[in-house]
Amino acid sequence: MADKTPPTQLSPDDVTPTAENEQPVSGRLSRRSFLTHLGAAGIAATAPPLLGATPAPVMEPAAAAPPEAEGVVSVTLKVNGQVHPMKLDPRTTLLDCLRENMDLPGTKKGCDHGQCGACTVHVNGRRVNSCLSLALMHEGDEITTIEGIGQPDDMHPMQAAFVEHDAYQCGYCTSGQIMSAVALMKEPVGPTDDDVKHAMYGNICRCGTYPNIVAAVQQARRMA
Repeated sequence: MADKTPPTQLSPDDVTPTAENEQPVSGRLSRRSFLTHLGAAGIAATAPPLLGATPAPVMEPAAAAPPEAEGVVSVTLKVNGQVHPMKLDPRTTLLDCLRENMDLPGTKKGCDHGQCGACTVHVNGRRVNSCLSLALMHEGDEITTIEGIGQPDDMHPMQAAFVEHDAYQCGYCTSGQIMSAVALMKEPVGPTDDDVKHAMYGNICRCGTYPNIVAAVQQARRMA
């Protein structure tokens, strides 16, 4: 006998929304509606600004002047014919001033105690160990370094003699040797090799090229 029970009638609230036809259930957003709203918000956040919109100007912070070091003093030095006004720590040696503040590295720092002669420069025509002299002491003086003696394309006769006689090996002492030898040419030094050796005793060559140095000095003296 056929079942005469009528089919159960479903109310709209009992229907589960499908993927093709999701609708809000009981006043709540469906999954599709939520994702749609979320996607629209993301697009709005990443969209470029409207044409004609003027971005707010970015204010650059004013560059602050670097603070002046405490305790520095003003000094003007004349080196190789050029005047150099500067501010220095009063304890700065002439050697460190030449190398660090004036970018003149030809004057070498050897012992830093006045014992090797690598730092020799001329002050008013006289040879001076620049590691033992404060820069402040030389305002108004005429200071000459190896850079002011001659250049590769215009060498001083003493520099040319050092090259001709191979009067150097490592070269670290060479600038000081040449500066002493140039000053020696104006000093009352005797004519013999021993006289030259005695006059140059303050310049040490660790490589031991003393015979070549003396030969170079004597040649330059004869040419002068």
